[in-house]
Amino acid sequence: MAILGVVLVVALAGGYMWLRSYLHSEAFRKFLAAEMGRAANVEAVFQPFRWDGLAVQTEGIEAKGEELISFIRAERIATEVGFGGVGRGVWEIKATRIHKLELGLDFTAATEGAEDGIDDQTIDMHEDKKGWVPKDVELESLEISDFSLLAMTEEGPVSATGMSVLLEPASGKNSYKVYVDGGDLKTSVEWLPPLKIEKLSGRYADGDVFITEAEVSAWSNGRINGAGEWNADNEIYSFEGQASGLKCDEILDETWSRKLQGDVGAAFSVNNLSGEFGASGDLTIRNGVLTAMPVLDILAAYADTRRFRTIQLSEAHVNWRYANGVTSLTHLVMASDGLMRLEGDVTVRGNAIDGRLRLGIVPGLLANLPGAETDVFVAGERGLLWTPIHITGTLDDPEEDLSERLIIAAGFRILEGLPEGAEKVVELTKSVLGENSGEVIDKGKKIIKEGEKVIDDASGIIKGLLGD
Repeated sequence: MAILGVVLVVALAGGYMWLRSYLHSEAFRKFLAAEMGRAANVEAVFQPFRWDGLAVQTEGIEAKGEELISFIRAERIATEVGFGGVGRGVWEIKATRIHKLELGLDFTAATEGAEDGIDDQTIDMHEDKKGWVPKDVELESLEISDFSLLAMTEEGPVSATGMSVLLEPASGKNSYKVYVDGGDLKTSVEWLPPLKIEKLSGRYADGDVFITEAEVSAWSNGRINGAGEWNADNEIYSFEGQASGLKCDEILDETWSRKLQGDVGAAFSVNNLSGEFGASGDLTIRNGVLTAMPVLDILAAYADTRRFRTIQLSEAHVNWRYANGVTSLTHLVMASDGLMRLEGDVTVRGNAIDGRLRLGIVPGLLANLPGAETDVFVAGERGLLWTPIHITGTLDDPEEDLSERLIIAAGFRILEGLPEGAEKVVELTKSVLGENSGEVIDKGKKIIKEGEKVIDDASGIIKGLLGD
C-alpha cells in the first residue's frame, strides 16, 4: 500500500512537471494563439512568454481578421495558468491583466460562410490534440486598464476610448459580468458631441452582450441613461434610454438655436431590427421660449402686437423617428396659454422640409384684418380659431403659405369695398418678409387690381361664394 502511495505521488509529480514543461513550450504559446483565433475568427500571434512558475507575462498580442473582428492589439499582458480544470479538459487562465487593448470591429464586412469556417477549424484543431492535455481555455477574470473599441458601421465610424474594463465570471459557461468605468465615445452623428462614459455594467454570454445599466454625460449638464443588447452572430443590436439636462442651444444648429430655447428631456430607442439603422423617441421642452419664427412674425405684424415676437411656451413636445436618411416629426405641439397653439407633422429629408400643421390663435387678435378671422381662420376646439399651414423650403430658409392666403382673403374683401385693408396686409407682409417677398406680394396685388376692375359686376357673386 505504501508502495502504491509512493507511485501515485511520483506520478502526480511527474504529471505536474510535464504539464509545467508543456506550458513553457512553444507549443502552448501556439495553442493559445489558435484558441484565440478560433474564438474570434482571427489570425493571432503572441509575443514570447516570460514564465515565473505558473505566472506568465508577454509584451503583447497582434491579431487580424476579415470578418466582424478586424484587429486585436494588446500590450503588456500578465496572467497565471491553473491546473484545477485539467480534469475537465480546460486550462484555467486566472486573474489576467492587460495594460492596453484595442479592438477593431467592422460591421460592413461580409460574414457569409464565416460560421462554417470556424466550425471546421475547431474540429480539426481538436482532433489533432491527443491524450489528456486540455483542449480548451477558461478565463477566470480579466482587467483592462486602457480599452479602446474602434468600429466601422454603415453610418460611419464609432469609437470608445480610454475605458477601464473588468470581467468576472457569471453563471453559465462562457458567461461574464462586465463593468466599464470612464472613457470617451464618439459617433459619426454630426450634431452629437463626444460623450463621456461615466459607468457601464452588463453581461457577456456566448456572443451576446447585454448592457444592463449605462450612464453617459453629454454637453454641459446632459445625462443619458439606458440599457440594450447586441448579438455577435446576427449583428442585431438595440438600445433604449432617456436623456435629461440638455439645452436647446446645445443640440440644435446655429439657425434654430436662435429661434428655440429651453430645457430638453427625451426618451429614445436605437436599433437595426429591420436590417437598417433606425432611431425613434419623444422629446419634451420645458421653460421653452420661441422667437424669430417667420409665421409668428407675420402674425405679430398683422395683429400689430409683439405678443407673437417672443412666445413663452406652456407646452412643447414631439414624437420623432429617423430611418434611411429621413427624420419624421409627428404629433408636434407648441402652445402658449392664452395666445396660440401649433400642431402637426413635419418630414425632413436632408435639408428639405415638408410640414402639414394647424395653427390656432385666440379670437380677436386678427379682428382688424379683412377676412383673416372669417375666411382664413375658422372656429374650432379649445376655443381657438384654426387654420392649416403648409411648411416647405429648407431648414435654413423655411417657407409657409399663410401670408399668401391672408393677402388673398384681403383681396376678396376689396370686392366688398375695403381696398385699404388689403393694401395694409400687403405692406405689412412686405415689412415682415423683406424685399424678397415679391412673389407673395405680387399675387396679392394682382388679386386686388383684378378685384377693383370687376367690383361692380362681381360683388354679388363673391358675396354668395363667401356666404355673406
